[in-house]
Amino acid sequence: MSVNSVKLHQKFGFIGGGNIARAICEGMVRKKLISFSQVYVSSATHTTLEYWKDQGAFTTTINGKVADEADVIFLAVKPHIIAEAIAQLLQTFTPDRAANKLFISVLAGTTLAAIENILQEVHGARVMRVMPNTPLLVGEGCSVYCPGQHATEYDINLVKTIFQVSGVCELVPESLISSVGALAGSGPAFIYLIIEALSDGGVKLGIPRKTSTMFAAQTVLGAAKMVLETGRHTGILKEEVTSPGGTTIAGIHELEKGRLRSTLMDALDAAAKRAGELGPKK
Repeated sequence: MSVNSVKLHQKFGFIGGGNIARAICEGMVRKKLISFSQVYVSSATHTTLEYWKDQGAFTTTINGKVADEADVIFLAVKPHIIAEAIAQLLQTFTPDRAANKLFISVLAGTTLAAIENILQEVHGARVMRVMPNTPLLVGEGCSVYCPGQHATEYDINLVKTIFQVSGVCELVPESLISSVGALAGSGPAFIYLIIEALSDGGVKLGIPRKTSTMFAAQTVLGAAKMVLETGRHTGILKEEVTSPGGTTIAGIHELEKGRLRSTLMDALDAAAKRAGELGPKK
């Protein structure tokens, strides 16, 4: 199986239908791996389910129905309620129909061992842990994964197929999941803040808001592509636009006074630390 595979035949379930579930599913649909008719979603919130129902997915408030119908089930609820969500699943699922399923956890701070323990009553359950981010929606996602003890080679290839069509997807040790989650999962919010600040600066200089935001976003996009496509060190790329006594070095001086680099590093530390606090409480 590869990213060039034909349409996937499995039924896909989402326990939790929020933003990350939407990003994953819409990425697959946009790349024609699946259609919404193959999707089953459960949520306690009817307003969340309305979106999925409008797209043509099967919706329910009962987690066990998703486990019964879907072959691949994404666990996409808030980390602190995963035990409750699975307990509800166990109350309502049909054991012979829910057996031998692949569960993909996208929960921050929740280990493979914890998920496997919670699912031990689901016969033959296999688990993969994935940390994706919302730019999957536009085909520029950044995801990492690690397999549970019972995951098969087919499961691993399936996860790679799902996430590689919408960006980059790499295998990492589970010990790095929270760190990557801080960088790639929380990172987009930090970049949105930077884009917003650049746009505000442009408005202050007299540029209309719409134009300023477009230029700020395109500048970030262009700089990112320079890093990815040239493979050159960021310091070298920075030097190429930093002339002696010029405008850029004057701006960089202000950023250094504001501790931009140190602040971003502290933000990643804080996000990674918080991820470790979000898992199920013992």
